[in-house]
Amino acid sequence: MPGPPARDTRSLLLRGAGLVAIAVVSGLLWFLIRHGSATDEPVAQPPAQNTGQFKFTKVAGPEKSADCAAKSYGDTKDFFTDSPCRSLVRALYTAESGGAKALVSVVVVGMPDSTQAKALKALTEKDGTGNVTDLVKDKTFAGTGTPSVSGSDAAYASTVDGTNTTIVLADFYDKHKDKNLIERIADDALRLSSDLHS
Repeated sequence: MPGPPARDTRSLLLRGAGLVAIAVVSGLLWFLIRHGSATDEPVAQPPAQNTGQFKFTKVAGPEKSADCAAKSYGDTKDFFTDSPCRSLVRALYTAESGGAKALVSVVVVGMPDSTQAKALKALTEKDGTGNVTDLVKDKTFAGTGTPSVSGSDAAYASTVDGTNTTIVLADFYDKHKDKNLIERIADDALRLSSDLHS
């Protein structure tokens, strides 16, 4: 007496493999639908003004230009006349610490190459060589009791990143004096350049 018909093992295997393939493709499509759009948008990062020792609040700018000679003075203006920049971004921030409030100018200058970027940094580090005109000095920003961040009491900090030179000037409101604190604020403000790159 013949037994039950033998199962078609090969057919079952093919059917099973097909179902697995469909499941894998479906899973992959679901993953791409859920996560694919995130690759089109930058991952949200906290602004640089909120990621360091001091919290900075932007009060003016960013103002962009490509004419650094027109936006500078002294030997720095002469430097830009001979070596024009590619870009200039200027902004102003405030920072507070222990009841003292500081106004901070952050300038990012894009030069054609890193050698010129370093030469600009070296020039502006010296006293009496002028600088890029900050937004207070050119009267773009004004307010009651606004300190002159380019004055003799102002703190200076600068750095070079590739072809970009960042220059920071900072001074306190209300004629407050704390040399160590204002220098720490200026140094910390160098990171704000990442918010100003175009």
